[in-house]
Amino acid sequence: MTMFSTGILVLTSPLHTLPLRIAPVLSSAAQLVERTLYVHLHPGLNLGSGSQPRPVFIPPVVDLSALITRLYSNAADVCGHLDVRVLLTNVRAQSAACSGTTIPNCPFPTPQSLSHSPEVVLTDFPLQDPGQSHQVTQCLQRYTGHCYVCSPSLQSVLLHPQLMRLQEKEEGLKESEEKAEPLETYSDVVVGGTFDRLHGAHKTLLNISCLLANRRFLIGVCDQAMLKKKVLKELVEPYSLRTQRLQEFVEDIKPSLQVEIVPLDDPYGVSVVDPLIQCIVVSEETRKGGMAVNKKRIENGLPALILHEIQLLKDAHHTETEEEKISSSSLRSRLLGTLLTPPEDASHIAPLPYVIGLTGGSGSGKTSIARQLEALGAVRIDCDKLGHEVYQPGTAAYHRVLEEFGSDLLNADKTINRRALGRKVFGNQERLKALTDIVWPEIALLVKNRISQAREEGKQVCVLDAAVLLEAGWTDMVHEVWVTVIPEEEAVLRITERDGVTTEDALRRLQSQWSNSKQVGHANVVLSTLWEPEVTRKQVLKAWNLLQKRIQHRFLKSSSILRCLV
Repeated sequence: MTMFSTGILVLTSPLHTLPLRIAPVLSSAAQLVERTLYVHLHPGLNLGSGSQPRPVFIPPVVDLSALITRLYSNAADVCGHLDVRVLLTNVRAQSAACSGTTIPNCPFPTPQSLSHSPEVVLTDFPLQDPGQSHQVTQCLQRYTGHCYVCSPSLQSVLLHPQLMRLQEKEEGLKESEEKAEPLETYSDVVVGGTFDRLHGAHKTLLNISCLLANRRFLIGVCDQAMLKKKVLKELVEPYSLRTQRLQEFVEDIKPSLQVEIVPLDDPYGVSVVDPLIQCIVVSEETRKGGMAVNKKRIENGLPALILHEIQLLKDAHHTETEEEKISSSSLRSRLLGTLLTPPEDASHIAPLPYVIGLTGGSGSGKTSIARQLEALGAVRIDCDKLGHEVYQPGTAAYHRVLEEFGSDLLNADKTINRRALGRKVFGNQERLKALTDIVWPEIALLVKNRISQAREEGKQVCVLDAAVLLEAGWTDMVHEVWVTVIPEEEAVLRITERDGVTTEDALRRLQSQWSNSKQVGHANVVLSTLWEPEVTRKQVLKAWNLLQKRIQHRFLKSSSILRCLV
């Protein structure tokens, strides 16, 4: 079966029957489209009349708002891999349509460009006579080409979900579109959110906001100050990427709107100072925030906003540690243990053993993860232990440290007093660098020896357990970098309980290390021990199994190249 990257689904069923059809139609579409699926609504469109139909404006009604919510909810359940986008270019109140264009009742004076050009057009139009198939598909192609800029090789497919089984249910629906309740719309509408990894709940919020807005749509996007309390905030996409995706999405679904995307540094943003905004779209979860916005507006001498509340979308695939609703935090947690960025070229390193550089801040649970990986079969190289070895009497580092920092560091047994050495470098970056310039290269030599030993023993994977992996520049010894993260407040609790130090000392220790965000910027895989040990165990097992697949893929690729050379 031919698969298409981008498709457009033209829904022709009456609005009041579509909720029953959405899931099977989307399921059928997902068998043909693999990336982006646009949805164009034209209830009552007749593709089999023999004459070429034209697009018309359809009015914004309450049923349409409910359908959008249902559609994104069903899409999350049956085709979660697809980027589904409900297009609203042809949705407008009749009065607005007549005043907004020189061609009354024509939503597409010229075909609309979409961010991804459709390669196939699909429809739920019920074919009454199989002999009409060619005529209907040709009609569908011409109709779609009139509305949107499509691929020159656009193909058309008539979907045949099991509509016959739905017919009896539909016959019981006596609602008439004439009685459809109109949806009140507004000149200027505002929403706010993080909008990380744009998902079905975001799209519902954005689509309904666009449905309500006639002129201007303001979107407040959480910036750094508003991300501090987010779960796995280190995995939140950069602000620039989130705004870029928002801009593209809204331009696709309703290009006539004036879109303004602004950073949110507090819970209110422009919503409490802009006199032109009439409506704020909230969910049952953020309704209190909307009420707080209105309180501030009244204090600022501005009229309160209409609060338009939408439903939260349930996540049918959530785990025990995830929220029941579709949320970005759940999506971020699912990234743990997966390959976030491809490994850099490591052709200068022997392919086996495959070396994982595991690092993380103090208290992050790095060592417990390293031990779990060891239990799964990896050779664990403990760099903290190797660090102790390089200070032993008679080693190169031992003599150089005494030359640099003085023999007053010696204990009675001629070993180096590391506490005294620590006092000499504490708070002095120049002296600390002098020490690490001596010690880190010696530790690296020991690491390379351990890796060579593992290779001689036929081991497949080594885990380099190294708190200073990134600072020391040891990434040239590893194939992948794995980073463990936990929130700072959790790290402080763990450090104070484990080491018996004060909260201030724990904070100073953390602040002297690379931040979580900086470390994650160098990571191929991220893990977190924030939850129960069983959750961490599942994360590590997932990461290990995916690693085995990558190693196997590398082996097969290398074997194939060798066969070609021979």
